[in-house]
Amino acid sequence: MNIYQPRYSAIALAITLATQVSPAAAEQATQSEGKLERIEVTARKTVENLQTVPVAVTSIGETDLLENGISVLSEVQQFSPNTTLQASRGTNSTLTAFIRGVGQQDPLWGYEPGVGIYVDDIYLARPQGAVLDLLDVQQVEVLRGPQGTLYGKNTIGGAIKYVTKEMSGDATFNVEGTVGSYNQRDLKITGQLPLVEDTLYLGYGFATLNRDGFGEFKVSTLPGQDKENYNKEIQAARLTLEYRPSDDLFFRLAWDKTDDDSNSKGGYRLLPSLLTDAPVPDSVFDSYTSMPTWNKVELEGYSLTARWDLSDATTIKYIGASRDSYSPTNIDFDNTPLRIFDVPAIYDDEQTTHEIQLSHAGNGYKFVSGLYYYDGESCGQFQAILEVLGQSLGAPGLTREVSGCNNSNSKAAYIQGTIDLAEQWSLTLGARYTKDSKEAQVSNGLIFDVVYPESNWIPGYTRPAGELVPSVLDDEEDWSRFTPRVGVEYQYNRDIMFFASYAQGFKSGTFNPRASTAEPAADPEIVDSFEIGMKSEWNDNLRANITLFTLDHKDRQYISVLPGATSADLNQRLGNIGKSTANGIEAELSYVATEALSFDAAIGYIDSDFEEVLDTNPDTGATFDKSDRFSISNTPDLTFNLGATYKLYSDIGDWVFNASYYHRGDYVLFEEDSLLTQDSYGLVNLSINWYSTDGNWRVGLHGKNLTDEEYMIGGYQFVTPDPSDPSNVSKYTPGLGGDNTLIGYFGDPRTVSLTVGYRF
Repeated sequence: MNIYQPRYSAIALAITLATQVSPAAAEQATQSEGKLERIEVTARKTVENLQTVPVAVTSIGETDLLENGISVLSEVQQFSPNTTLQASRGTNSTLTAFIRGVGQQDPLWGYEPGVGIYVDDIYLARPQGAVLDLLDVQQVEVLRGPQGTLYGKNTIGGAIKYVTKEMSGDATFNVEGTVGSYNQRDLKITGQLPLVEDTLYLGYGFATLNRDGFGEFKVSTLPGQDKENYNKEIQAARLTLEYRPSDDLFFRLAWDKTDDDSNSKGGYRLLPSLLTDAPVPDSVFDSYTSMPTWNKVELEGYSLTARWDLSDATTIKYIGASRDSYSPTNIDFDNTPLRIFDVPAIYDDEQTTHEIQLSHAGNGYKFVSGLYYYDGESCGQFQAILEVLGQSLGAPGLTREVSGCNNSNSKAAYIQGTIDLAEQWSLTLGARYTKDSKEAQVSNGLIFDVVYPESNWIPGYTRPAGELVPSVLDDEEDWSRFTPRVGVEYQYNRDIMFFASYAQGFKSGTFNPRASTAEPAADPEIVDSFEIGMKSEWNDNLRANITLFTLDHKDRQYISVLPGATSADLNQRLGNIGKSTANGIEAELSYVATEALSFDAAIGYIDSDFEEVLDTNPDTGATFDKSDRFSISNTPDLTFNLGATYKLYSDIGDWVFNASYYHRGDYVLFEEDSLLTQDSYGLVNLSINWYSTDGNWRVGLHGKNLTDEEYMIGGYQFVTPDPSDPSNVSKYTPGLGGDNTLIGYFGDPRTVSLTVGYRF
């Protein structure tokens, strides 16, 4: 189960920074006659009408982000069917994403995500690197299904794109303050300054986001620790320089930096501790810890975009970027005042990317092609501190230390185009060739003492000098893959299009960052997907986009926990265990009833299951299938969001009322023998927005989770059912550390916030 920390995500900050301006006037112009708004997307790396794109894509524009009070990435999942977006364990800003049952929940260095994250076509390779503040977001796009042709590896589930606006016009300055539940205190400043009229612009943004915790750490053995749990403390800044020397040339140089000093998350003990007398807390947001409560995420990035319109039909574009992230974090797995199973860790990532794109639209055809290069270094270390267990063995303590790097290099060439076969028929063909190289070093071993990653990790602690554990893995591997896409489209009339497609994606092979021996790398994962869909608009006020899909997920990578000689062993093996399948349907509906009233719905249903999970009996060497013990994690069978918007235009300003109900069906948190299942639940959200008649002032009142639902979105399980009575779910055998470690992390409680913004 994953530690849920979306409140602290700097991607969340990205959205809040980006949605400062008032789009009400444009919205009025678009829908004043009760007609659907035209939506443009960049899903195929060119700007196209959503209704002409034969891809299952959800676009959430700045108007929806603003008027629904969306401030965290996890809320974006409400708008996209069969989509899970949450924050993961380890750091406050690490992303876990699943689309159509495909993703990666373990954020350890070296593991590759299954859903790609892009900011203006810049790929963020690591989940810790998927958190940055953005300025002037135009829209967020969720592309469902493998995107292996245009977006490459690690998009086997889909891709999430943040599209920012280019600057133009006069100088602007926006300031916005928010107060709310749990002493929320936010200040955001954004704007642009023309340095040379119509030629050179400077954009800027700054935000400080703060909130007290939803709960607290009841007991901490370390003095002077901040006891706020689920709090928020973020500062972020961004500068953008845009240069237009002519109508045909555009350059953008951008810098961003985010510092997240929110506390580490404490989990909720679902079972009483066997080794302490601390009771199960009254609140799911309360916890115990024997670790420091501080946490840090530092992110910084630079990017350069250059675009040259060679003609009205041909454009060449270069995108280069460099990003760094550093995160020391504290995870108390057992959540007790004793060091039963404490895991301090450090994540340190760097990446550099370059991409050249060429797009052309001719008579009856169009295409996008490109060359891509990625070089990344992903390093880290963690200590599994089992002090109580070590003392029971007569030692001062016991620590399993794991450290290393999993570095990769990737080169790719791609092309995708559409050819008109007849007046109503068209054919889409795409291909990408990728060459991956990866090298890994892992050190892993036991230390019969309590060891932290660095000196002064806790007051007065000094780390011993030198290498403490042996190197167990030093290897490298290469993989290459050709990923195709084939589709056919039929334009029934101006407003209705049918499409069918086949697409393939792959997730990179990788080494095991927790390896205890020189084990080989796991091969890449492959997903083959078939879709049949319809994009339609009826009578200018009803949009119905429907997609049916089926996918085969082969060579799934999985970490198996192997039994050791003692409970101190943390032996984990990475391998390709088998395959799974999924079949489903997605419907996105918009209905403009009048010029004042509109309705939206996003509905997803998926039937996903493991077809084969192969393992080897360590005693006999025989291979056996254990798929009956596996479930697709983080994937409800049914998700839907029903929303309504009402607009009232008056002499004192314009009012926009939003109401929505979001439902998620049952889901498990782990693939194998999951003991953590979240029952279905629903979230009720209400928003009231007011815009002044001069367009300068905006006030937003937002209520989230108004029924105060408690829902689990992450956790840890280090217990097993009692083998003497496996049918009794209340009886467990202690796991690593010798305690009943079954921990839950929960989504936000009911919150209400008031935002006041002024623009000039």
